[in-house]
Amino acid sequence: MDPVYLKLQPSEAEVFQAASRIYSAYLSNNQVSEGQEEQYMEKAILTAIKLAKSCDDLVVSDNEAG
Repeated sequence: MDPVYLKLQPSEAEVFQAASRIYSAYLSNNQVSEGQEEQYMEKAILTAIKLAKSCDDLVVSDNEAG
């Protein structure tokens, strides 16, 4: 396999970190059967995005406060 180089933007890296934890939880709880890996990875990513959007909508950070 050829090496793969990635340069994620900060927000992408944050979503990746959350998604990897969510996916890991699916794996740890034996929810992912053989052949379902892609489906659960996508589900984890979409869940991480939804969480990030909810946080952005509900929390006002110091530099957003007016």
